[in-house]
Amino acid sequence: MQQLIKIGIWMLPLWLLAACVLPRKPVTQADKVELGRELFFDKMLSEPDGQACSVCHSPRAAFADPFNAPISEGMIDGAFVNRNGQSLMYVSFIPPLSKNAETGEFSGGLFWDGRSNDLRHQLSGPLFNPAEMNNPDTSALVYEIKFAEWRKAFNRCYNKPKTELAQYNAMVDALAHFEESELFRPFTSAYDAFLKGDYRMTPEERIGYELFRGQANCTKCHSMDPIDAEGHVLFSNYSYHNVGLPRFEDNPFYTTLPTINPNGRSVVDLGLGAVVNDPLQNGKFRTPSLRNVAVTGPYFHHGGVATLEEAVHFMVARDAMGLQPEFKENIEHKWIGGMQLTAPQEKALVAFLQLLTDGFTEVP
Repeated sequence: MQQLIKIGIWMLPLWLLAACVLPRKPVTQADKVELGRELFFDKMLSEPDGQACSVCHSPRAAFADPFNAPISEGMIDGAFVNRNGQSLMYVSFIPPLSKNAETGEFSGGLFWDGRSNDLRHQLSGPLFNPAEMNNPDTSALVYEIKFAEWRKAFNRCYNKPKTELAQYNAMVDALAHFEESELFRPFTSAYDAFLKGDYRMTPEERIGYELFRGQANCTKCHSMDPIDAEGHVLFSNYSYHNVGLPRFEDNPFYTTLPTINPNGRSVVDLGLGAVVNDPLQNGKFRTPSLRNVAVTGPYFHHGGVATLEEAVHFMVARDAMGLQPEFKENIEHKWIGGMQLTAPQEKALVAFLQLLTDGFTEVP
């Protein structure tokens, strides 16, 4: 009998014998990053099919809206969220929302209003928002796994999760791995080359650099403090401010579908105030990183400022512009709006900010 068993084993197909004997190749972080990349570009993950994460967060625009729309349109025609789509570059560095016990000031948190504390939770926003990818529920989303080209990689990376919740958690974990990868945090701008001694600023860029660190007060919110031994800088302390923006009357959210915005033009975006239930925080939004700012316009939470030049002018000269802010009670006056730089100085600031675009290649 033992001899027959031995013969039977050797008659098994080699691939089946290998599957029984050889250990399974361990799943690596790189495997999950690649799976997350496939999910990020998969247009089957909306309802109906047709809108991937990359439609509003394209790599050719530093993972912001590739069409530079003030507000991105969702899967359903005419469906708009209320805010400008932010770049996903360096998003993994944003800390959770917290409140300073001494000053009472808030910082951190994902989205413009800080309502999410990690990437895995944040993804529930666009995936299920009817103004974005429009999935009605978890069941509808994970159903797509059965037909996905990445199904085998998914089951291998996450050991064939059985429940819908486990499948959903695996999907957002893979997407988060992708957004935490080096692709989203390359530190390859001309400014990074400058820090390494591989780039020399032009006189105008140097003037802008000094203004940024000094007279223009930019570093009070867009910190240049190094985050590691390599001297990498994120250009944000992720603090919250009401910068005194006027209402953006052309915001398509005001005229989007009534099922998305039943209040029409009377709707008011309270920002952080709605998240922390504190009227003193109304109109405050999180300070974005300035990395890749030159290619991720239009600007501010409602996308109502079209160009970088206009954004810089607003920040340094707001108080002299005669604008009517949407929220008057808690405008930041200490660091914003009263510098009144000259036109050449503003131009120099823009020149410096253009050094923050990733993908710099030194011209021979």
